[in-house]
Amino acid sequence: MGKSVILYTKETCPLCDEAYYLLQKLQEEVDFSLETVDIYQDESLLEKFMVMIPVVEIDGEVVDYGRLSKISLRKRLL
Repeated sequence: MGKSVILYTKETCPLCDEAYYLLQKLQEEVDFSLETVDIYQDESLLEKFMVMIPVVEIDGEVVDYGRLSKISLRKRLL
């Protein structure tokens, strides 16, 4: 199995939906696990990421947020 990716999101977030779709497309090219986490389910995540979401974390490191870059994410996943 490849890297572990967590996508931090919230409900009714068009950018989050775009990010999820982008990551699903990347899974067709690169092997990684994908988990989504709603920041409203955890007070500390809400404080940490409220204005940044969507946030992508790869193997424990935040690598991108907001409007995501497919090219840079692909590089980080390879």
